[in-house]
Amino acid sequence: MPRRTTRRFLPRRTKHRILKGIIYVRASFRNTIVTVTDIRGQAVSWSSAGACGFKGTKRRSPFAAQTAAENVIHTLMDQGLLKQAEVMISGPGPGRDTALRAIAKSGVLLSYVRDVTPMPHNGCRPPKKRRV
Repeated sequence: MPRRTTRRFLPRRTKHRILKGIIYVRASFRNTIVTVTDIRGQAVSWSSAGACGFKGTKRRSPFAAQTAAENVIHTLMDQGLLKQAEVMISGPGPGRDTALRAIAKSGVLLSYVRDVTPMPHNGCRPPKKRRV
């Protein structure tokens, strides 16, 4: 009779080390969201101005965007996960430059910075203007 082998159970969440990642900065007029993904695009960590405790009009400020960017970078740097990154900036908000400055001075080696704000090539007709 063959002997039964016991199966080893592997942990579901494997801690994958990412040395190179992509940092997405979404700067809208109301909030700034910073997301760090690996090369394949799977989110590793994120932070936003609202999640950092800013409420109301303070959430759209450049200081709130800087705090959100520092928050997400420091959590990954403390774990030793992020060494090199690409930055994709999207949106017209006031926090885009400050978030980029916070990422640049954090010690992460930036390979390139790209503006990926969607621009219409006269595609869809815009909604009718508001009458106040």
